[in-house]
Amino acid sequence: MDAERFKNSPAGQVIKVGLAQPPYWAFVPNPLPPDIPLDVELWNVLSAADRALGELAGLGRTMPNPNLLIQPFIRREAVLSSRIEGTQTGIKELYAYEVKQLSIFGEENEQQSADAHEVSNYVHALQYGLKRLKSLPVSLRLIRELHEHLMKGVRGEQARPGYFRETQNWIGPRDCALTDATFVPPPLAEMNQALDAFEKYVHSADPLPPLIRLACAHYQFEAIHPFIDGNGRIGRLLIPLLLIDWNLLPLPLLYLSAYFERQRETYYDLLLAVSERGAWRDWIVFFLRGIADQSQAALTKAKQLQDLQIRWHQHVTQARSSALLVRLIDHLFTSPIVTIPGAERFLSVSYRAAKQNIQKLVDAKILVPGEAKYGKSFVALDIIKVIVED
Repeated sequence: MDAERFKNSPAGQVIKVGLAQPPYWAFVPNPLPPDIPLDVELWNVLSAADRALGELAGLGRTMPNPNLLIQPFIRREAVLSSRIEGTQTGIKELYAYEVKQLSIFGEENEQQSADAHEVSNYVHALQYGLKRLKSLPVSLRLIRELHEHLMKGVRGEQARPGYFRETQNWIGPRDCALTDATFVPPPLAEMNQALDAFEKYVHSADPLPPLIRLACAHYQFEAIHPFIDGNGRIGRLLIPLLLIDWNLLPLPLLYLSAYFERQRETYYDLLLAVSERGAWRDWIVFFLRGIADQSQAALTKAKQLQDLQIRWHQHVTQARSSALLVRLIDHLFTSPIVTIPGAERFLSVSYRAAKQNIQKLVDAKILVPGEAKYGKSFVALDIIKVIVED
């Protein structure tokens, strides 16, 4: 790491580490909060983000069936956050993997399965975190638990899932040496101090506006980089958890990975710029614009999904279909790829009855058949289209 690029940063300090040759430089972020002058432009960007988030929160409080949105949004976030880290799994592949029908979208191979498993772990980690918030606030303990779920059985599992690192890590080009890294997070002693300060900040009464605090917290976690692997995903996963923990949203409806993935280079450059020269304002403006952008996107997708549900309900009601068909339609918003045995289990009916109900949805053009290598699956393409579209 080039210490000269960080030595005058108001965001932290560089320290020389190691008595052996060659020693290396590492960056230790200062405790939060930073000194951020709130000028007119920043207030305007913050106001737009607050309005958009408030509208999304209002939708969340009035939705009769919030699970209609929560589960699709969680999976969209898992796919896009993992894609930033290099996985190739898409929404369709994730849903297919969850019903053991990955081959529906082409010949299944080992890499596809590994990527899908990794993205599926993100879904489980986020679902676990949302449930855990009912008994445990965002804390170092919760962060370790999230990491354990995220990294279980996937690449990086050797990095001790659920434990903070006990060796130095670094960020840079693939296979680069520590001394050639672009960024080196704090060594162990300083890392533990920084984590302790981070946890205190999350629970502090900082006078900064909450969304600015959230931007600062995201940077801080990435700068500390407390795990050998999985830091980026855990950092992004913490955003919706903090929004709920701080009572900014009633439900997990907002995720920023679509925005970060679309502007990946800018995302990384601005995080690094905070460390190098204390460019807090540029990072916060970018983050707040992401809040506004993704709040509006979530509102649009929410309306599209609600309209689909209403239209499909009306169709089966007019056809005087049984309540089982309505239940199956609602289930599609959690799992838009279904099999006959899966519908049999979900509806608690016979195989024949499950097949008949699925066929009715095929006849209504709600489901389309999709051939897999083993067995047969059926896909609600309209739901997947809404989730995939950006």
